[in-house]
Amino acid sequence: MIIITAPVHPSFIERLQQLQLSYEYQPQLDDVGLAAIIHNATGLVVATHIPIDKKLINQATSLQWIARLGSGMEHIDVVYAAEKNIRCISSPEGNSNAVAEHAVGLLLNFLRNISSSQLEVKSLQWNRESNRGYEIGSRTVGVIGYGNTGSRFAQLMSAFGARVLVYDKYKSGFGSSTIIETDFNTLMYEADIVSVHLPLNNETSNFINEDFFSIMKKKALLINTSRGGIMNTSALIQAIQNGRLAGALLDVLENEKLATLTKEQKENFDFLIQHPSVIMTPHIAGYTHEAFYRMGQIILEKLGLA
Repeated sequence: MIIITAPVHPSFIERLQQLQLSYEYQPQLDDVGLAAIIHNATGLVVATHIPIDKKLINQATSLQWIARLGSGMEHIDVVYAAEKNIRCISSPEGNSNAVAEHAVGLLLNFLRNISSSQLEVKSLQWNRESNRGYEIGSRTVGVIGYGNTGSRFAQLMSAFGARVLVYDKYKSGFGSSTIIETDFNTLMYEADIVSVHLPLNNETSNFINEDFFSIMKKKALLINTSRGGIMNTSALIQAIQNGRLAGALLDVLENEKLATLTKEQKENFDFLIQHPSVIMTPHIAGYTHEAFYRMGQIILEKLGLA
């Protein structure tokens, strides 16, 4: 039995039916509901809303594999799963282009005053000079993390003619005529735009903090389309307030469940949504119709079911 706890493209279900595999499609299932039926599961398809921890894994006595739609395995205890001989896979290749394109969209929006000038036009203001923008190609763009999404974003920035600096702690030898491999400090000192593409884990939690902003080039721009947990929101706000940061383009937050925001989180959220130098979207960077299809296909391929 394959239990699917996240929305999947219809083609994924169609393939399971072609193979005559038993499945339950319950994308609205919560952790309590999953715990009640997981003993029947040989395979598990998940997103991020249900933590797959030791307790749940211990109840999954027949489980052979866990497939994560998208990127980021921080909600799955992959170490413990491996100890139980449970294979864990993900599909970051499926939405990497979508996330990279979204980061480009946020950047163009900011540099060319797209949303703000549209609001002016709606209020019958036709301001050209005050909305004179900047071109990406005139900037140095720093990319932290050269995985599926970071590498694609670097390619797109290169296509715009930007000088592209890339730092990855665990990769080397990827530089080219258009992608400059560099160290962290050089990237932070020289980049006008810093885009972070890191997974969330013990090493990267709170990665974007006061120290991060202290060495960042003054008046640089920050893009975060990876995970909210890698960013200290209070440090970000402080960097904006003291003039070190020109702006922040965010698709993620530390706490994205707005109904559960603490008092401090609510104050930080209110600051961000009201500040003219902040553009924020609701974790939709990887949400395209194309990515929705590709992620399912990649899972099938990795499981040998395509």
